[in-house]
Parts: sequence; C-alpha cells; structure tokens
Amino acid sequence: MKKRILQYLSYIDEVLENDDSDWEEEIKKHLIQIGFYAHERLVHLIVTVLFALGTVICILYVNYTGSMAIVALTVGLFVLLIPYVMHYYLLENSVQRMYRQYDEMQNKLKKSFKLKD
Repeated sequence: MKKRILQYLSYIDEVLENDDSDWEEEIKKHLIQIGFYAHERLVHLIVTVLFALGTVICILYVNYTGSMAIVALTVGLFVLLIPYVMHYYLLENSVQRMYRQYDEMQNKLKKSFKLKD
C-alpha cells in the first residue's frame, strides 16, 4: 500500500506540472482515489485504536495480576502497534496531500480555494 500511495502522489504531481491535461477528467479520477484512500485511512484508524486499546488493557491486566502469558501478549501487541501507527501516519498525511493536490487541480480550471502555507 505504501508503494501505491507514493507512486500515485508522484503521478499526480507530474500531472499538475503538465498544463495540457483534461482537468475535469483528472479531478474526477482524483476524487475517486481520495475516496479509496480515505476509506482505507478510516479502516486503519479503527484497527490502530483497537490495537492500542488491547495493548493498554493488557498492560493494566499485567500490573494487576503479573501474568507472564499476558506479558508476552502485551509485547506482541506493542510490536504490532508500532507498524500500524506508522502506516496510519502515512495514510493520514497522504490523504491530506491529496486534498492539496485537488485544490491545485481546481485552480487549473478556475480560481478557487488554495491553502496558504
């Protein structure tokens, strides 16, 4: 997924550099991709939050009981939580970048909203 997102963002950056594109068609396609990635972002947010809650619950349970089996589960959940957070971070930033690209595409058609840096 990371490779796909980064390649798509690069593709759109190349399209934005080219002034002879069919902007209405590119905007339609871009909005579809934003929808896909926004859905993916929502799913990964839910999964990441559930893993974080599971990790916190296991930590609290270990503090209460001292069970070594739960310590192993906690470590496993924490090891999985780190890549989930990293992937969610990529998705969140990429979708926000796609929003900026969309604004730039709209400005190619006519003067429209543009976020000031």
